[in-house]
Amino acid sequence: MHEYPITQRIIEIAQEYATKNEATEVKVINLVVGDYSGYVASSIELYFDIIAEGSMCEKAKLNIERVVPKLKCNSCGELFIRKPFSFQCPNCNGEGSPTEIGQEFYIKSIEV
Repeated sequence: MHEYPITQRIIEIAQEYATKNEATEVKVINLVVGDYSGYVASSIELYFDIIAEGSMCEKAKLNIERVVPKLKCNSCGELFIRKPFSFQCPNCNGEGSPTEIGQEFYIKSIEV
């Protein structure tokens, strides 16, 4: 449910950008959403169509680039995708630690 206000804000930002650039409509919004960002990409897509209706974003295409979380091995420094129930590095069998990868959430670009 918390995807509704963030989707609303994405549309507001896109409309502000379009207005600033003297455009009448937004064509594409490219969004980056990490799997651990706290937002569900499919919910944003659902709300986008509903909220954008009647706005400058009504015909806009929403592209969402998902980022899979990765761990960093404490031994060899390798970045890797965690397997269920394991923090083991596939490269050297060392233990992995969480990183910021997968927590991203931002508008990558807006096309008008």
